[in-house]
Amino acid sequence: MTKPKASRKSVYDRILNTASDLFYREGIRNVGIDKIIAESGVAKMSLYNHFKSKDTLIEAWLRQQDEQWCKWLKTTIEQRASHPSEQLLAIFDALREWFEGPDFRGCAFINASVELANPDHPGHRSALEHQQWIYRYIKSLAQAAEISSPEQLARQLLVLVQGAIVVAMMEGSWSTASQAKKAAAMLIQTASKL
Repeated sequence: MTKPKASRKSVYDRILNTASDLFYREGIRNVGIDKIIAESGVAKMSLYNHFKSKDTLIEAWLRQQDEQWCKWLKTTIEQRASHPSEQLLAIFDALREWFEGPDFRGCAFINASVELANPDHPGHRSALEHQQWIYRYIKSLAQAAEISSPEQLARQLLVLVQGAIVVAMMEGSWSTASQAKKAAAMLIQTASKL
C-alpha cells in the first residue's frame, strides 16, 4: 500500500527544512547526509527517494531559499517605499533588518558559492541565478525610476548589496547596511542627473 501524498510531502519538507537549518548554520561541507537523516528522523532510503544525492538536496535547498528570500525582499521594500527611487534605497533598510536578526549568518548563496567553487555544481549555478535575480530586480527599479543608465547603476548597487552582506557577516555588524545605503544614495543621485 502506498502512502498518501501528504505524508510523502511532509517527509520531503522535514528533510529539506532540516538540511536548510544545518546547511545555513554549519555550512554545506560540514553537514553530512547522516547528520541530516539523524536530525530529520527519516530513514536513509526516504532521503534518497526524495533526493538522489546531497547535491540534489543542496540545489533544492537553495531554490527554496531563493523563493523565500526574493519574496521577503520585494515585500519588505514595497512596505517601506512606494516610489522606485525610494525603493532602491529601501533595499538597504531591508538588509539592515535581516542583519539584525538573531540567526543571521550571511547569505546562503554567497556562502554556497564559496563552498561549492565548481561552477558546474548545481548549487553554484543556483547561487549565481539568485545573484542575477537581484541584479534584474535592482535594474527594474532603476528603470522605473527613469535612471539614464539602469544597467550600470544596478551593477554598482549589486556590488554594494553583496559587499554589505559579506562585511556584516564577517564583522557581525548591521551598520554596514547603513554605510552601503549612504553610498547608494550618492550613486543614485549622480545617476539621476545624467
